[in-house]
Amino acid sequence: MASLSLRSIYKKYPGGVVAVSDVNLEIKDKEFIILVGPSGCGKSTTLRMIAGLEEISEGELYIGDRLVNDVAPKDRDIAMVFQNYALYPHMTVFENMAFGLKLRKVPKDEIARKVEEAARILDISHLLSRKPKALSGGQRQRVALGRAIVREPQVFLLDEPLSNLDAKLRAQMRTEISKLHQKLGTTFIYVTHDQTEAMTMGDRIVVMKDGFVQQVDTPQNLYTSPVNQFVAGFMGSPQMNFIDAYLRIVDGKYTVEFGSEDTKTTRGVKYYVEIPADKVDDQALSPLVDKEIVMGIRPEDIHDEQMFLSTASTGVVEADVEITEMMGAETYLYLTCEGIPLTARVDPRSTARPQDRISVALDPNKIHIFDKETEKTVIN
Repeated sequence: MASLSLRSIYKKYPGGVVAVSDVNLEIKDKEFIILVGPSGCGKSTTLRMIAGLEEISEGELYIGDRLVNDVAPKDRDIAMVFQNYALYPHMTVFENMAFGLKLRKVPKDEIARKVEEAARILDISHLLSRKPKALSGGQRQRVALGRAIVREPQVFLLDEPLSNLDAKLRAQMRTEISKLHQKLGTTFIYVTHDQTEAMTMGDRIVVMKDGFVQQVDTPQNLYTSPVNQFVAGFMGSPQMNFIDAYLRIVDGKYTVEFGSEDTKTTRGVKYYVEIPADKVDDQALSPLVDKEIVMGIRPEDIHDEQMFLSTASTGVVEADVEITEMMGAETYLYLTCEGIPLTARVDPRSTARPQDRISVALDPNKIHIFDKETEKTVIN
């Protein structure tokens, strides 16, 4: 088993293109760590540098306590599972899984034992004589995982392994891969652009944007305490609502003001959300008084139920319902308040319907404040 250490890693291409900038990351032995971010953020390039499939332009990569910058991929004791499975179409499942071991001149009886054991773990023992074209997408993915397992590597690298599967199978395979990680007790590094995968599977998540690491933390901390507006908006589905606003002091209390008296509608009005005393950080907030800020609030923290509205002393706003989405266990309301789009996640018994004008309460205890210029978090 192995820990990994990425120290000031860069990837630069000819022509001055920098794909990955100054990545510093310590990955613990047996950890399940996820690299997440939008397309082109550098997550797959980082994974390929760990694998040895891309050369590291600057920095040092250690697997365990061994510097591996110049070590060939086959000698790094890692196994990679690709998005497109990369199976040999002319070989059976057994032959695909055994191929790497054959190249290493592993004895036949040991190959058979390892392949059968991996097939049993992945529940594909009944498929060993089939060719890949006779398998479903989910079965092919299991074969690709099996081929990695038989090598008993120190580190598993998985590059968007579920992106070709349908939604139901993807959810099922997420669980399977998490179970597999627990069973094997190996270090897993997993790349995805799907934040749901990241939130449900990882011990820690590395959020990347434009080649830079934005934040490394547990799923819960990323969700509740994002370091900037990008992380706040990327983690969570539906994403966080962002409202352009001003920070004011009203009756001696920090207050967020948004909306306007001169919007295109005849109902133009200003709304106020008082920042609770236990969230106030004078040092952070005082320089921003009377300046533009961005207030963030998650959909589940916007309430339309009467119980919440009747007890709210601040943050109650009027909004027009544009669309409702019934999701079974919850309903999403897509609202407009003073020209500002808002998404609320509410109880499925909500009576709100399109074209209704309703009152909703923004929970002041759950607001986030971001600096308008730097996009950094001021308070969570």
